[in-house]
Amino acid sequence: MVNTEARAGRREWIGLAVLVLPTLLVSMDMTALFFALPALSADLQPSSSQQLWIMDIYAFLLAGSMITMGALGDRIGRRKVLLIGACLFGVTSVLAAYASTAELLIAARALLGVAGATLAPSTLSLIRNMFHDAQQRRTAIAIWTAGFSGGAGLGPMLGGLLLEKFWWGSVFLVNVPVMILLLVLGPLLLPEYRAPKAGRFDLFSAFLSLAAVLPVIYGVKMAAEDGADPLPIGSIAVGLVVGYLFLRRQRRLADPLIDVGLFANRGFSTSIGANVLSIFAMVGFGFFGTQFMQLVLGMRPLEAALWTLVIAPSIGLSVIVASTLVRWIRPAYVVAGAIALMGAGFVILAQVQVDSSMLVLGLGFIILTGGAGAVGALAVDMIVAAAPPERAGAASALSETGSEFGGALGVAILGSIGAAVYHDRMDDAVPQSLPPEAAEAARDTLGGASEVSRHLPEQIGMPLVETAQEAFAAGMRVSAVTGAAIMAVTAVIAAITLRHLNPAGAAEDAVEDASPARTPELVDEP
Repeated sequence: MVNTEARAGRREWIGLAVLVLPTLLVSMDMTALFFALPALSADLQPSSSQQLWIMDIYAFLLAGSMITMGALGDRIGRRKVLLIGACLFGVTSVLAAYASTAELLIAARALLGVAGATLAPSTLSLIRNMFHDAQQRRTAIAIWTAGFSGGAGLGPMLGGLLLEKFWWGSVFLVNVPVMILLLVLGPLLLPEYRAPKAGRFDLFSAFLSLAAVLPVIYGVKMAAEDGADPLPIGSIAVGLVVGYLFLRRQRRLADPLIDVGLFANRGFSTSIGANVLSIFAMVGFGFFGTQFMQLVLGMRPLEAALWTLVIAPSIGLSVIVASTLVRWIRPAYVVAGAIALMGAGFVILAQVQVDSSMLVLGLGFIILTGGAGAVGALAVDMIVAAAPPERAGAASALSETGSEFGGALGVAILGSIGAAVYHDRMDDAVPQSLPPEAAEAARDTLGGASEVSRHLPEQIGMPLVETAQEAFAAGMRVSAVTGAAIMAVTAVIAAITLRHLNPAGAAEDAVEDASPARTPELVDEP
């Protein structure tokens, strides 16, 4: 057994800094393309469907592969998996930066997601075993969580700064020096850990986990764009059936990839769902906001990136207020209130027009992200409290998997709804005199319409881009109304399912409600 009383020294804290850097990049890569999307669209000319796949295939495979990679690290060594992943992440970052077609970029982003899935669970599990003292471990995990969560917010800012001087591929190349640093310092600072009684790695379960996620997401995307056709409905049905088979197999295996018994705890499962929805809202509508600022309001990437800084104080303040209120008010009501606040932000964003000032968009985002920050902070705290101490690592990994999945789902669902509205508005608005390829580009995306209009006479190009902006804004409004409705339903569910938690004893109640653990014993390797 490891010595749980040993305190970490300078080497472990430096090792923590090394581990936080790749974690930061993994989450940054989910949002770094937001400001690069217009330049990328002009260069590679992706269709609206390809544009969405470029944005979200990374996070889908990241979320879908994370549990598999965590289980693999238990068996062959967590540091080994981390370093293999760092090498793959660096190589695929270069491939993405120099992709010459939309198809190649989608493939590179998919490989980035698989590589990123090796980094997040490996870093968290290594941190938990480098810091045996409970207080130090809590501090280290808090720093890791801040890096993981903060990366999604820093991604657009980094993208905006790089795009002022470089081309869109530079947002990927920034990953390379960090991965090289990890490959050099990792063997020197990070010990190897493995679980000697982890059992057999079930390759079929790993296949089922991916085969369940991807058809569902594909079906949701296609249904939002093309309606309830047989293909998307069938795809969703296939994914749900495979998901059922995956869960059934996990219950029967002696050494499952995931302990599904954790979800029997109401506090745990509701907190996971609330955390997913908070990231869903922030990232999903951020997909619209960054394009609106550049392609409708005419901001440069850096100017738009600087505007995103206004949300940071609202997140910090909301986390402090929510953490204070939960001491005296039932968590159910605080969480439900924060989700309702997100809904209010969506309601404000539903009022955005082409001629709206930045004040309307900014106010809506501040309220939306403030509520999301509060929900995220409370949800992660309850996730850890709802699981027994010996399963806190697995609970934290599921929390971060949910965060990545929520961000990807937000882009897919809200982005697809916006795209469907845009297509409907633009079908009859494109001039018949345009060449077929130009007409298709204008109908597909606002970026495509803006690029086409630059090559047209002003009397034709100006009305085209104005109509495209109006169509894009209409798509934003419909997506915002959808988000508000989802938040309203979620707030009610959270208030009902978390009502058994008391203000002062929420953690103790949740622990008593949890099911028995089944965690392998960890040993060190030199």
